[in-house]
Amino acid sequence: MKKILIIDDEEKLRNLLARIISYEGFDVYQAGDCKTASRRLAENDIDVVLCDVRLPDGNGIDFSKELKVKYPIVEIILLTAYGNIPDSVSAIKNGAFDYITKGDDNSKIIPLLYRAIEKVELAKRVKHLENQLGNKYSFDNIIGKSDLICDAVELAKKVAESEASVLLTGETGTGKEVFAQAIHHASNRRNRNFIAVNCSSFSHDLLESAFFGHIAGAFTGAVRDRKGLFSEANNGTIFLDEIGELALDLQVKLLRVIETGEFMRVGESKPTRIDVRIIAASNRDLHKEIESGNFREDLYYRISVFQIRLPSLRERIGDIEPLADHFLQLFSLKTGKKIDKISADCLDTLKQHHWKGNIRELRNVIERCVILATGKEITTDLLPIEIQNNIESNTNDKPLSTFDLASLEKQHIQRILNYTKGNKTKAAELLGIALTTLYRKLSENNLK
Repeated sequence: MKKILIIDDEEKLRNLLARIISYEGFDVYQAGDCKTASRRLAENDIDVVLCDVRLPDGNGIDFSKELKVKYPIVEIILLTAYGNIPDSVSAIKNGAFDYITKGDDNSKIIPLLYRAIEKVELAKRVKHLENQLGNKYSFDNIIGKSDLICDAVELAKKVAESEASVLLTGETGTGKEVFAQAIHHASNRRNRNFIAVNCSSFSHDLLESAFFGHIAGAFTGAVRDRKGLFSEANNGTIFLDEIGELALDLQVKLLRVIETGEFMRVGESKPTRIDVRIIAASNRDLHKEIESGNFREDLYYRISVFQIRLPSLRERIGDIEPLADHFLQLFSLKTGKKIDKISADCLDTLKQHHWKGNIRELRNVIERCVILATGKEITTDLLPIEIQNNIESNTNDKPLSTFDLASLEKQHIQRILNYTKGNKTKAAELLGIALTTLYRKLSENNLK
């Protein structure tokens, strides 16, 4: 139920307004002065305030300005017995929703209240979405407890509060854009744009226009002016993924942007000034690229004021299970399936995989498994065949001293069960053992 606060030192008028407004189903609170009103606002989640301009301990117009600073979502309707244009202008400038004259505009109060409530509800929805967005990109949503990922998160949290350029390094799929988003949303620029661009996804000619924009007639097909991504990111953050793919002439122009805060649109001679924080990322060894003449050393030092290396999934095997569980919940929800868990053997298989595509590859694998699953559990046979084959290959390539006999036996039994699609009678025949022996070994090894 929406809550309305009436502030007026005329008790009879307050009671009359309260009775009229309560008939509309609103909760109504009353105050005779600014001090009491402040207490009511602190104690209750007020949506709209009806406030007299002349109060015993203050001016309603000034008080409304104070309230909008402290309670920006609350809407304020000012009431006065002496309406005049200067006061109404001041009221609106101070954030009041509207300004009406007592007696003359009584019929307007209820419709005005409903319009104010609509604005409050919209503001609350926007705030809720902003909070969701902030939570989505917060550091708390980076999954993993391994020392390497925790160290990376702590470094990112520290640099987020600064204006320093950041270089994120690591293999493809390690979560560089996730970190860039988290850094931006933890920074003072969080309420400004975050623009992400993959430097390898544009041709050389298109990338310059995409970066800096162009004016009409700058080249064939440029029929109108276009803002570039750097302009879109003004006062915010631009994330340059795969920066090692930039051509040398664009590296020079990017260096100038970093050094001067200026650039020129394609076809334009007048520079544009911007204030942009740069977060760059690369899966290449930029030191080697510098040695081979493919990357400018001066640009490298500009973009790597603060460098964070993101570990590969192979280096944080302990995080595979929570990541896989997270993706399981995500895709189960999307597909409407009720899948409870990933089998222990399937998790073992996931932990032994090389994961060249890192977290992105794991996400894709779990999504595939969820699509194929018909039961309440993700099992090894749902994994892509190359992962199952790779596990066999990796096992065969390792010296026997790295495995105890029980582990080798467990893996071999599971492979045979996968081959027979769970047919235990057939599996016992292939293994050359009695069915009762197979059941005993399944129980010992916690297999199904």
